[in-house]
Amino acid sequence: MQQVHAKRNISEIMRSVRSKGTAPELAFRKALRTKRLRYKIAPSNLAGKPDLVLPYHRIAIFIDGDFWHGGQWSKRNLPALEDQFCSTPSREYWLNKIRRNIFRDCAATDFLISQGWTVLRFWESDVLKDVESCIETCLGAIEKKANPEPLWLVPSKTFAEFFAGIGLMRMGLERQGWSSKFANDNDPQKLEMYRAQFGDTHRCFSLDDIQRMPAECVPSVTMATASFPCNDLSLAGARDGLGGKQSSTFWSFVRILEEMGGRKPPIVLLENVTGFLTSRGGQDFKDALIALNGLGYFTDAFILDAVSFVPQSRQRLFVVGVLADTPHPGDGTDSLRLSRTGVRPKMLMDFIIAHPEIRWRVRDVPSPLRCQKKVEDILEDLPHDAPEWWSLERVEYLLNQMSDRHRKIADAMTTGRRYSYGTVFRRIRNGRSMGELRVDGFAGCVCTPRGGRATTHRVSRISKSRHPEPPSIKKNYETVVSTRESDSSRIISFKV
Repeated sequence: MQQVHAKRNISEIMRSVRSKGTAPELAFRKALRTKRLRYKIAPSNLAGKPDLVLPYHRIAIFIDGDFWHGGQWSKRNLPALEDQFCSTPSREYWLNKIRRNIFRDCAATDFLISQGWTVLRFWESDVLKDVESCIETCLGAIEKKANPEPLWLVPSKTFAEFFAGIGLMRMGLERQGWSSKFANDNDPQKLEMYRAQFGDTHRCFSLDDIQRMPAECVPSVTMATASFPCNDLSLAGARDGLGGKQSSTFWSFVRILEEMGGRKPPIVLLENVTGFLTSRGGQDFKDALIALNGLGYFTDAFILDAVSFVPQSRQRLFVVGVLADTPHPGDGTDSLRLSRTGVRPKMLMDFIIAHPEIRWRVRDVPSPLRCQKKVEDILEDLPHDAPEWWSLERVEYLLNQMSDRHRKIADAMTTGRRYSYGTVFRRIRNGRSMGELRVDGFAGCVCTPRGGRATTHRVSRISKSRHPEPPSIKKNYETVVSTRESDSSRIISFKV
């Protein structure tokens, strides 16, 4: 009955919608006539069917409904679009529909701009509230005569991936409809893995040292991402900060942005370890944000943990910079009223509040839910003769690296009658390599002094009675280990 009622509500809403001649459109037309500007109404031969066009000036005007085009959640001061439909039975229907509308809006805008049109998009609520201000925007566009500006790149959803590694940033962005125009790294091995994953490196990947790279080789894009080396920022490293040999490459990224001048991307995204926040008592983080401010970017910062999405704990600090002219609900220091949340723990909020000299633009980012899957839910079931398995000797070597307490837990796992799972990572303690066991269903993540992650192992217990003993094992129990390479960390499994 609930589904039937939801479908009835959807039908009633759709029938009541007017696609032409709405009150905001009529008010806008009247204001244009007052300024003696000639326009055409909804020409069907243009992408996206603009509500109005000024043909002589090649200006296309869209008056978007707040609800239908994804603007209502910000008007209602909600954290995200999803929060607008928390208690709506047809939640997925409306989310999918509005997201499709946003995607089409971006595609149409991008195409019209590529054809030499100036595109202006107004919210219906803004037109009804202050139509004169909207008309002033039109007059401003006429006076500028369509000179390219960075904000015009936003609808294209393109990005340049600095410190690209094997392309993890690209993998995430492409799933959200973004497209890569440029990638850079100086490691030939990472290039090989990147090429194996995407296959198009001949057109977009620059194997070059960023410290020598000229800005001219970077195309104009919507966003530049930088996952610069964490070696000198990590708690496991020497903590030399942004002046260290590896992490100082951040300043080459800043140099490229500066040299791009008017082609600077409207959005910048930084990603690094949480040690970035505390490096040199917070001075490095402050210097980095001030540098982005100096290039015209307002900044936001938040921390995400991979455990919200997969069964692995891996915290990362993100910084989002947006050019000052980018439209945004709630600018500057007004956003400092935000309280501590899951993505902004006390340490980060204390930093934000303590540095009002930084030009902040902080969004009310919703806290993600914790992943419900455990390691056992994603483990591969390898046959006994799979080449990934380790020898008995290597397994014993790993077990002997554990402390007495952890070895006792591992031994209990091997003698149990049911499957059991855990993860192990190796780290240096008091000058000795130690294997540390975790049995809560999640993998840990430890940074190493040279960058990347420490060796992470996954452990599984398989009862002897369920599988025949492999002929190569001559003991009253079976112990085998598998290993594979994954993003500079070794994933190891062993069955006992």
